[in-house]
Amino acid sequence: QAGFFDVEERLARLSGLGDQFEAFSRTVDFEVFRPKLEKALVDL
Repeated sequence: QAGFFDVEERLARLSGLGDQFEAFSRTVDFEVFRPKLEKALVDL
């Protein structure tokens, strides 16, 4: 089981390698999709 610091270390390592999600999040406003995603979860 991974601990909190294990996860933080992994995320920091990914960030240092050029995490693609970080690059996308600088250009794409993912909050635009939140209402549709939340509705989809409610409708499950």
